[in-house]
Amino acid sequence: MRSPKLAALELRRFGRGKLPRAALVALLVLPLLYGALYLWSFWDPYGRLDRVPVALVNDDKGATVDGRKINAGDDITEGLRDSRTFEWHEVSAAEAREGVEDGTYYLSLTMPADFSRRIASSSGDSPQTGALQVRTNDANNYIVGQISRTVFSEVRQAASTKTSRSFLDKIFLSFSDIHGETVKAAKGADRLQGGIGKAEKGSKDLADGLKDAKAGSGELSEGLKKLHKGAGDLEDGSWRVAEGTRTLADKVNGVDARVGPFLKDNEQTIGDTARLVADGSEAIRDNLDTLVERAPTAARGAHAASDTLDEIYQRRCAEPVLADAACSDLKKAKDSAADVALIADDLNALIADHDGDVKKLDKNLAALQKQARALADQAPHLSEDLDDAVKKINKLNDGAAKVAAGAKKLHTGLGTATTGAVNLDKGVGRLKTGAENLNGGMYKLVDGSGRLAGGLHDGAEQIPDYDQQDRDRRTEVMADPVQLVSRDLHKAPNYGTGFAPYFIPLSLWVGAMVAYMLITPMNRRALAAGASAWRIALAGWLPVVAIGVLQTVALMSVLHWAVGLEMARAAGTVTFLILVTACFAAIVQWLNARFGAAGRILVLALLMLQLTSAGGTYPVQTSPGFFNALHPFLPMSYVVDALRRLITGGGLEPVWHACVVLTAFTAGALALTAVAARRRQVWTLDRLHPELSL
Repeated sequence: MRSPKLAALELRRFGRGKLPRAALVALLVLPLLYGALYLWSFWDPYGRLDRVPVALVNDDKGATVDGRKINAGDDITEGLRDSRTFEWHEVSAAEAREGVEDGTYYLSLTMPADFSRRIASSSGDSPQTGALQVRTNDANNYIVGQISRTVFSEVRQAASTKTSRSFLDKIFLSFSDIHGETVKAAKGADRLQGGIGKAEKGSKDLADGLKDAKAGSGELSEGLKKLHKGAGDLEDGSWRVAEGTRTLADKVNGVDARVGPFLKDNEQTIGDTARLVADGSEAIRDNLDTLVERAPTAARGAHAASDTLDEIYQRRCAEPVLADAACSDLKKAKDSAADVALIADDLNALIADHDGDVKKLDKNLAALQKQARALADQAPHLSEDLDDAVKKINKLNDGAAKVAAGAKKLHTGLGTATTGAVNLDKGVGRLKTGAENLNGGMYKLVDGSGRLAGGLHDGAEQIPDYDQQDRDRRTEVMADPVQLVSRDLHKAPNYGTGFAPYFIPLSLWVGAMVAYMLITPMNRRALAAGASAWRIALAGWLPVVAIGVLQTVALMSVLHWAVGLEMARAAGTVTFLILVTACFAAIVQWLNARFGAAGRILVLALLMLQLTSAGGTYPVQTSPGFFNALHPFLPMSYVVDALRRLITGGGLEPVWHACVVLTAFTAGALALTAVAARRRQVWTLDRLHPELSL
């Protein structure tokens, strides 16, 4: 009976009852469960980091730089929330510390209170680094801590780059400011040069003018000497005048103290009496024709008025006074009234003795009338006029005193001025010499200002002047001078795709291992019939290969359609995996056929060795030397390399190499199985009584 028919009979055995059929189904789906569940469980863990609870502590108080508010902590917090790297929980420092300790949070990120101030200090006098504080707890999860270090390294680099940009932008802006100020300074130097040229001409004119000033200062000194002598004479005369006005003021004030109250109380009486005299004189003049007739009466009236004025005078001015103007007028009035009485008597006698001299009498009466009228007009204002006279005399006295004091100051000042004029004459002489020296220095300064202006223009051309676009470009380069331009050839889209080349062969190995727990590695019928060793080997190998093909199709279908595995070469991948299944089945068959029950342990041990030396997770070069030595001699090493090229893309040389190696392993394993089959056809005591049976 041929080997394929024997293989078919072996598989048909599983259809004879419910339990064998269930075992066959379990055998088919075991690699699927093993491989698909493993890959599905961490298909894209980095894409689900937003479910990992992480504490975020933002204690940053912000800072103010050049009038601009900086809140670096808030900016980073907003960026982290938008990035959805982790499930961020903004909590206090105490809550974060307790949460990391008890496992509520896997880690914490803290921005201290002075974070913005430290970042802003990079453009100040005392720059400091801003410290982001990360707290992890490997007792919660080691991998999360490793991931966080990478994530926070990027956060730190971004924050550092941002800070550097702010600092460098200020530097480039300062360059522009310096350039602008230097240009202004150069223009100012040009104006300075022109001004100094004018100043040089002016200094020459000044030197010439000081020659004339020297001559004038000498004349000024001589003139002030003469003025000083005249001021001395003025001081003596003004003091004599002041003494006289003071004596006059004292006398006037004394008279005012005595006469003032009298005049104020009798102004009306004096006025009335004066008007009475004036009216009487007027009446006499108007009635000269009847004078003769009324002369006696007039004489009596005149005597009455004279007696009245005399009584007033005696009552008010009986005591002798000096320079009493009011009493003088009153005395005049009294005397006038007495005169009137005498005149009336004379007139009466004259009229009696000289009956024709009317013109002379009329003239005298006119004079009396005028004087009386004047006294009547002045009577209401006698007190006020007296006060005005006193005030004017006092002002005259004060003015005279001030004139005297001023004359003294003038005399003293002219003395000082005379001394100053002498010093001025000497100073002008020194100024003349200094002006001549200044003229020489200004000439040198003109030459120096020209060189300064030229140097500033040259310096302005050498200082860079950056516009906004150029400043931004240079800031970008200097803030991040070395950028990583990465190109990922045949990038795996997710974590599961990257690990599929490792877990797929693992599941197929497990599938072959379990298959040979249900299917004998060597067909008993063929052994009993004495078939050839190759036929026996193939009869035990082909059923597992057939199951392996079904396992591969089921596994890859679920991975592709359900889990989402995308393959660059899907058909090539499935075809290659059929070869892998055949190779693994051959190796597992040989171990079971050759070593019997112990072979199952060897199959498991060989799986462990392959997993640790295939380089499926980390590069094999990072493993200890023992695994590096095993790597080239185990089939899974080649399977992993080939599947990476078939799934993610790339050159096929590793695939062809793996096909050759797997074919060699398959052929070798089948040959060894044939040898084991030949040995099994010979019965020995070990076969009859095995040391270990599983």
